[in-house]
Amino acid sequence: MNTFTVNGKPVTTDVDPVTPLLWVIRDEIGLKGTKFGCGIGMCGACTVHVDGRAIRSCITPVASVAGAAITTIEGLAADGAHPLQQAWIETQAPQCGYCQSGQIMQAATLLKDYPEPTDANIDAVMSGNLCRCMAYVRIRKAIKLAAEQMKGVQPHA
Repeated sequence: MNTFTVNGKPVTTDVDPVTPLLWVIRDEIGLKGTKFGCGIGMCGACTVHVDGRAIRSCITPVASVAGAAITTIEGLAADGAHPLQQAWIETQAPQCGYCQSGQIMQAATLLKDYPEPTDANIDAVMSGNLCRCMAYVRIRKAIKLAAEQMKGVQPHA
């Protein structure tokens, strides 16, 4: 048995301990915001938070998150009110949108570590999240907008 929390709710699953967390999130729990991209942890579409840190759920065995607190895009702010979610909308950051939940989850940890990120900070932290539509300029703009909005405000994630 594997026990942990997802978006604040306790979860117990009896899947094989080497099952990737991504498939537990999508198939066992039914949360579809976390996407499958490459399956080898290189694209970032499957990014979620484990104990507040961004990880690639497609290569994370469910056994390795026992007792952990997992946050998916649905748990970042269920009402869509997180400053990053609002900035994504305001800047029209996504094009096709497929990678965007992973982008937002990675950006949330970026802003936790760098509340006033420079372009170099954004490039370094976001470089592992790929966007086939090449929306990087809009993503950078959204991150900077969210950082401005978050000044003096405690972020959700």
